[in-house]
Amino acid sequence: MAPQLSTVFTGLRFANPFLLSSAPPTESDINIMRAFDAGWSGVVTKTIGLHPVVNVKGPKTKFMRAASGSYRLSMDKQPDAALHSSWNWELISDKPLDWWVPRLGRIKKAYPDHVLVASIMAGSEDDRELDHWQALARACQDEGCDAFELNLSCPHMDRDDMGSNIGKNCELIETVVGVVKAVARVPVWVKLTPNTTDIAREAGAAFKAGADAISSSNTFTSLPLIDPNALEFEVNVDGLVSYGGLGGPAILPLSLAKMAQMTQAHPARSFSGIGGIGEFSHALSYFLLGCGTVQVCTAAMLDHAIGPNVIKGLIAGMTAFLERHADKGWRSLDDFCGLRRDRIVEHSRIKRPDAKDYHGGHEAPEGYASPQVAAKPEVV
Repeated sequence: MAPQLSTVFTGLRFANPFLLSSAPPTESDINIMRAFDAGWSGVVTKTIGLHPVVNVKGPKTKFMRAASGSYRLSMDKQPDAALHSSWNWELISDKPLDWWVPRLGRIKKAYPDHVLVASIMAGSEDDRELDHWQALARACQDEGCDAFELNLSCPHMDRDDMGSNIGKNCELIETVVGVVKAVARVPVWVKLTPNTTDIAREAGAAFKAGADAISSSNTFTSLPLIDPNALEFEVNVDGLVSYGGLGGPAILPLSLAKMAQMTQAHPARSFSGIGGIGEFSHALSYFLLGCGTVQVCTAAMLDHAIGPNVIKGLIAGMTAFLERHADKGWRSLDDFCGLRRDRIVEHSRIKRPDAKDYHGGHEAPEGYASPQVAAKPEVV
């Protein structure tokens, strides 16, 4: 039997478990349709809001690279350097709802078998703001959107009642999810911020209010580096900078840890993994922790804006993986999803070595000093 890449997630059938996340690659109908043509089974739109949005002057997204053979990190394009991370302080879509509405409808009519997820965001300080969530939800689902992703994770918010400031507050999470579920006819995903101390607790609040899935993680709060020569931040406007979001390869281990905390606490629930995915081995880590889909951003941005080569690699990688493990009876994601979730335990449960095995008196592991016999002090 041939490998089966299609999967069902929150009741929706995906041709493969790979989506473009809500970010610059999904900021227009043209990009979204290019993404579907390239092979992505689903797309989460750039976050749609009701309030006009004006971004900061200057660059919105930059890429940090690590130089080969040194510890240097810089946003300068260096020869023989590898991608370390992306950094952005970009806000939600600068296009209003009435711009998005007809385009969402046209996308679904042109690509009825692909999954279009509307990312939406509003405030939470009063009933008027909560009504905005419902207005956004109604408008998007009326145009055929297959699901919502509630943006409770944007890290650069000046308002206490928006973005990641909601995602850190269980009471606000329950309130927002509840008002959207009251009008939603499609699955509701909640995108949570990793910039919190107990993401499993926040996930629990979302599920309690009726969320169908959790997406995580968004970018991590960070600052760009300071150029050692100019003594200015590598990204700034008139010398000033604000906190932005770190994404890309650098956050892969961090995002996996956040995801594991949630999938272990809520093993029967649905999760979409985000953070640092550039090839199938990265996606596989999320799948083995219990994710039913994964989403990609940074790698796609650096590959013709929407990642045609990235999605080809992901599909080829998953196909090869299933073929390699066919002897185990694995034919689809369902056969190995969550398989390594139970390997993560409390630190106290990890076996300690016997004294004689600790370095063994031989060559020390990388990062440790070689064991040496102390010289006897000279007798004067």
